[in-house]
Amino acid sequence: MASEDDDRPRKKISHEIGQDLSLLSVEELGERIALLTSEIERLKEAMTKKRASREAANSVFKS
Repeated sequence: MASEDDDRPRKKISHEIGQDLSLLSVEELGERIALLTSEIERLKEAMTKKRASREAANSVFKS
């Protein structure tokens, strides 16, 4: 039988830069690291796409 906690919606994990970490468990810290790592990868991909777009535009105008 499922417990009452299983029926509750999970709180979305978020992180605020500089927030107090002393109240977070080791598991919660691991979740934050995973969240921030995936966000870093997303930002790197966006940066790569923007650089490619800029280089393509520059090559059109340099020709």
